[in-house]
Amino acid sequence: MFDRITFEPAVMGGRACIRGMRMTVSLVVNLVANGMSTEDIVREYPELEAEDIRQALQYASALANDEIGFFKSPAA
Repeated sequence: MFDRITFEPAVMGGRACIRGMRMTVSLVVNLVANGMSTEDIVREYPELEAEDIRQALQYASALANDEIGFFKSPAA
């Protein structure tokens, strides 16, 4: 489902990154949230592809919808 989202302990402390690069999902989401278009982001960060941005947004949406349960713990 998220084949472009990677987690590697040696890259950005294991945070969700794009294809093993030092480009975090949170950075991409913040760029979009601050008004950058996919075209703007790819122009500014040519190592990214439009599909990377789409998957970063889908991943963030899945986290917000509680579809991904990496950090679920019992209610206190």
